[in-house]
Amino acid sequence: MMISIVVLGLSLISQIKQCNKISIAEEKKKLGNEQYKAKNYQSALKFYSDAISLCPDSSTYYGNRAATYMMMSNYTNALNDARTAVRLDPNFEKAYVRIAKCCVAKGDIIGIEQAIKKIEELDPQSNAVEGEKQTLQQLRQLEQTIQNNYDSKYYRNVVYYLDAAIKLAPACYRYRLLKAECLAFLGRCDEAVDIAISVIKLDSTSADAIYVRGLCFYYTDNLEKGIKHFELALQLDPDHKKAKEMRTKSKTLKDMKEKGNVLFKSGRYREAQTIYTDALKIDELNKEINSKLLYNRALVNSKIGNTRDAIVDCTNVLDINAQYLKALLLRARCHNDIEKYEESVSDYEAALQLQKTPEIKKLLRDAKFALKKSKRKDYYKILGIPRNASDDEIKKAYRKKALVHHPDRHANSSLDERKEQELKFKEVGEAYAILSDPRKKVRYDNDQDIEDQEQPDFDPNQMFRHFFQFSGGPSGASFGFEF
Repeated sequence: MMISIVVLGLSLISQIKQCNKISIAEEKKKLGNEQYKAKNYQSALKFYSDAISLCPDSSTYYGNRAATYMMMSNYTNALNDARTAVRLDPNFEKAYVRIAKCCVAKGDIIGIEQAIKKIEELDPQSNAVEGEKQTLQQLRQLEQTIQNNYDSKYYRNVVYYLDAAIKLAPACYRYRLLKAECLAFLGRCDEAVDIAISVIKLDSTSADAIYVRGLCFYYTDNLEKGIKHFELALQLDPDHKKAKEMRTKSKTLKDMKEKGNVLFKSGRYREAQTIYTDALKIDELNKEINSKLLYNRALVNSKIGNTRDAIVDCTNVLDINAQYLKALLLRARCHNDIEKYEESVSDYEAALQLQKTPEIKKLLRDAKFALKKSKRKDYYKILGIPRNASDDEIKKAYRKKALVHHPDRHANSSLDERKEQELKFKEVGEAYAILSDPRKKVRYDNDQDIEDQEQPDFDPNQMFRHFFQFSGGPSGASFGFEF
């Protein structure tokens, strides 16, 4: 009897305590509701959590805390609480609505569909998730469009459509990381890194985020770190197909780049050229590494005499990176080698803008001098004589050329032909005026006349008459000959 009384007493005490807990929990919920209405969500969260601690089997408390988490954009915790609420009360329609909303924010299409289906089972007339139904349809269409563009490698389009998807599902890490991946493909690695790191801070075990981080290292020519991140992603997810592919690609590119460099340094230029060419086929999107491979191949081409190919490679480098100084200087030298002096000057001027060094200044001066020299008339060529021609050979050459091009000989020719012969007659006279004058000839031979580009001041007809007057005229006759 005594034992029964004790047991009954303990039961009553337990019931009283439970009632007190429920009462306190309800008070906590009431305070939480007040803070929620006042938009003091952090305070509301604390009160709802206190209520849950007191009564962990109350679906209402979990539902309220889920709503609070949603207002704080913490959709992961909100979804967990909403799912706990429907587990405790399978008929809790509001909790299913919150599940649908959380799944929308997280871009979970299957989760949205399941929540909507359950709500319609509970209340076929419910319109609580009409907005979510529309969003679901939009996300489906966007995902299909995104996938089509991704498969076609239209990464700019993918980023554009992902931005639209992220507006609908702001907490979807999958969308954000896919955007980061495409940004890396587009060379916008700083933006991609920011996204990847923001996800890693929230989830350090995200294989996708670590893969994207590795991608950014890879596309900024840090192959070692890229490989390490791809391997870490595979440790977290051994079936991560993209990480596996990129690890293989990174290792292949690293090996080929190093092999090409070894061959180049050992003077095996043609073998190095083949390796660099093959390496360039591995990933056309990796502009950072490809610019270096192209420059290396340009160096090889310049060594084996493929000067024009070297220029093409340098131009492709500069299309990728306009401030690649070594490529600019190499192209300038190659342009000079094939006598494209204006292009050489232009390249050296661009190089000087990037780096004002005495060496580049001298190269620019030399290029300008070569340009001026190239524009100077080759008087030896005009007279058809070698540079070591004697005075007598110069006179004979002038006599011959002057007679050939004299205007009187072409009086019956067309207007264009007469103009052309007059020009040649004048050039022959210029050539003789310079090469027959010892002082001017020395200056010409030593390139001393290039800076001032001195032109002889003379009348070609008068020179012609003067020459033949003192040399007896053609065939020894007096001046006034006939052609």
